[in-house]
Amino acid sequence: MKTPTLLLSLLALTLCARADLTEEQRRIPLEAESPDPKLAKIVLIAGSVSNKTGQHEYFAGCAMMMDWLKQTPGVWPVLVAEGWPKNEAILDGAKAIVVYADGGVKLPFLEPARWAHMKKLMDAGTGFVMLHQAVNTPEDRAEEMKSWLGAAFTKDIGCRGHWDMEFSDFPPHPITRGVAAFAAPLDGWLYNLHFAQGATPLLSGAVPDKSRSSADAKDHNGRPEVIAWAYERANGGRSFAYTGCDLHRNWQVESQRRLVTNGILWTAKMEVPQAGAPVTFNPTALTTNLDYKPAPAKPAAAKEPAAAPAQ
Repeated sequence: MKTPTLLLSLLALTLCARADLTEEQRRIPLEAESPDPKLAKIVLIAGSVSNKTGQHEYFAGCAMMMDWLKQTPGVWPVLVAEGWPKNEAILDGAKAIVVYADGGVKLPFLEPARWAHMKKLMDAGTGFVMLHQAVNTPEDRAEEMKSWLGAAFTKDIGCRGHWDMEFSDFPPHPITRGVAAFAAPLDGWLYNLHFAQGATPLLSGAVPDKSRSSADAKDHNGRPEVIAWAYERANGGRSFAYTGCDLHRNWQVESQRRLVTNGILWTAKMEVPQAGAPVTFNPTALTTNLDYKPAPAKPAAAKEPAAAPAQ
């Protein structure tokens, strides 16, 4: 006979189980509080299942970021699944919050109580990182998002698409330490955002002019476009964003891993090593913790018309 304590434990595990997680993903501890308040707690919020296999692998990407952050002493990374913590208290005391998720109307903290919780964190100076589509902001929230992140992508001027990009010119900044020239083949990008005064461009590159879908963007044909930046808020909080990392395979690029890891550490007000953050990588990580995304059903084959009856 099970003891009441065991029954309660089993019930808690059941309630905490995430329906969309695979068996492999469930082996990773979620929302695990730091055992030592001296450690810098960094919360990584992975969005819900999205897009095709190999794209928008938010959970797998955050799981890898956990591994890279653990390579810096004094850091306690926390993984949150499906866009928002079951226990919101896990956000309390975080040095930085990282959001890797869909944006626009799918941004996981648009619900008023969640937005208010994020505002409280931003007002307290918590570090803030947004990756890929998370920078896409509904227009009625754009001004506030811009004050938090240093920029907001909105459909009035923003553009997006997939193409190769190469980066070789990096301004001096703690986030660019140890970042060497790199290419991100056929990744997904968002650009031409509304930027706040004081936002610091970190990565800029050429985009196909045919991708310029807004009138504002078309007025700037040939202009290098900013796809990563840093921002120091008036209250001392720090923010970083990178609109790439759509394709999961591009995490194998060391400079992309280092740029993002440096950015997270910088927002948490941790010292970024002069050579950049350590980001040792096992290539097998690219095939672990992927979301379950069923292949789209193939259309049924057209039936041959019935033969006409013999005359």
